[in-house]
Amino acid sequence: MTLLAAAGPGFGQQLKVKPLVTDLFTADPSAHVFDGRIYIYPSHDIEANVPQDDEGGHFNMRDYHVYSMDSIGGKVTDHGVALDLKDIPWAGRQLWAPDAAFRNGTYYLYFPAKDKDDVFRIGVATSRSPAGPFKAEPQPIPGSYSIDPAVFTDTDGQAYLYFGGIWGGQLQRWHTGRYDKTLSTDLGKGREQEPALSAKVAKLSGDMLTFAETPRDVRIVDANGKPLLAGDHDRRFFEGAWMHKFNGKYYFSYSTGDTHYLCYAESDSPYGPFTYKGVLMKPVEGWTTHHSMVEFRGKWYIFYHDAELSGKTHLRNIKVRELVRNQDGSIKTIDP
Repeated sequence: MTLLAAAGPGFGQQLKVKPLVTDLFTADPSAHVFDGRIYIYPSHDIEANVPQDDEGGHFNMRDYHVYSMDSIGGKVTDHGVALDLKDIPWAGRQLWAPDAAFRNGTYYLYFPAKDKDDVFRIGVATSRSPAGPFKAEPQPIPGSYSIDPAVFTDTDGQAYLYFGGIWGGQLQRWHTGRYDKTLSTDLGKGREQEPALSAKVAKLSGDMLTFAETPRDVRIVDANGKPLLAGDHDRRFFEGAWMHKFNGKYYFSYSTGDTHYLCYAESDSPYGPFTYKGVLMKPVEGWTTHHSMVEFRGKWYIFYHDAELSGKTHLRNIKVRELVRNQDGSIKTIDP
């Protein structure tokens, strides 16, 4: 359960990284520093014996574990089950990628799950400890939908929730403003020259339990200020949003999905628009790509997953490596 890497130059770029957890399959790691310790909130992959499809039915996760580590390369502690599907009153199935936040003595776990009508919503659970256990609110966040919640708290204390994912994440089904289950693709076919679907962002209320506003689009544009198009599969948003701030700039990073890149874009505002800057990480072993970034003891790290342990796309394992920047703040591409 430790990070082990072969010796060599350029830790963030060159080294072979081993899984952080080997006794369970874990994915989609959201990392945060609470009380001087790194806490990791991943998905918990299981072999559910569900046929693979573009809707992601084979990702039939049922609970969350929380992990912590007091140093990069040190022991990883499993704090056990933090939240179980059976303890979420409104949820039906599929506990996908979560995230966490802290405010005023309370820790918040944000998670997507399909409700009893098989529609993805985003729920919240709370705890007095970063390790949980967490108690779910009786209903999902009003007005929430799709997957991959990521919480960002700005330097002024305002928290934002970024979310969304196409294909199995159902974002395309909300294209008209209402849920339409007939929209089962990414809306790219025949629409290649139209602006790509966007992730969503909304301010969170002071109690961190509801949206303080109607979610708005996270616009990603090219160097000329033109929106990325639906047919631009190497650059457009698919899922796995993450936000961090560095030297006053907002960095929105995300997965391109079917082309398996992690990309990033920059803005002067948490709302964007975000100007596309490049590839953060090249494809990993396995289909999906999902990450988080955290600063710890003066260095930045990226947490991500691949399928090294199983060789199967739905049974993944989390990893960490250093994130390396150029002097201008741009991020060096990682080749895993």
